[in-house]
Amino acid sequence: MSKFTIHNLETVPAQSKALLEQSQKAYGMVPNLHGVLAESPGIFEAYQTLHTLFTESSFNADELTVVWQTINVEHGCTYCVPAHTGIAEMMKVDSALSDALRNREAMPNAKLQALHDTTLLVVRNRGILSDAEMDAFFAAGYGQRQLLEIILGLSQKVISNYVNHLAHTPVDAPFKKFAWQDNK
Repeated sequence: MSKFTIHNLETVPAQSKALLEQSQKAYGMVPNLHGVLAESPGIFEAYQTLHTLFTESSFNADELTVVWQTINVEHGCTYCVPAHTGIAEMMKVDSALSDALRNREAMPNAKLQALHDTTLLVVRNRGILSDAEMDAFFAAGYGQRQLLEIILGLSQKVISNYVNHLAHTPVDAPFKKFAWQDNK
């Protein structure tokens, strides 16, 4: 059970109210993560801004999903893996890709595998990649921009994954059917 307050539109601190109203409008509900983030207007705004910037990056829906879910699974986030499974479904991402990510299986093609592998390396090695690792990413058809955008996605996911670990954020009702436990 969470010891953190999950704010709603009646309990939200004044400085976070507009952001929480924006979440309500965008999602038709207040996601529990947003309710937790609302306690700190700065982190809530940072998360929302990073989310917008990452979704507007050069990555397509499959690639966004690979970066998000690779990080979520690696961090063992039992809130974000189900949420992003549902989000991927809404984005029309093939469920086979979501299943592969959730189960730590091979990606459906070499380019997505390179993105997955590089994202894992960035997370595990704290951004330190060898020349050979970067060359493999570039050889798969990605460039410097996409390497930097992995870090943008990671920045967003560090906020959500770490907050969810601290808060034990309960999975939102629409995503409970995608519940996930790390079988690592």
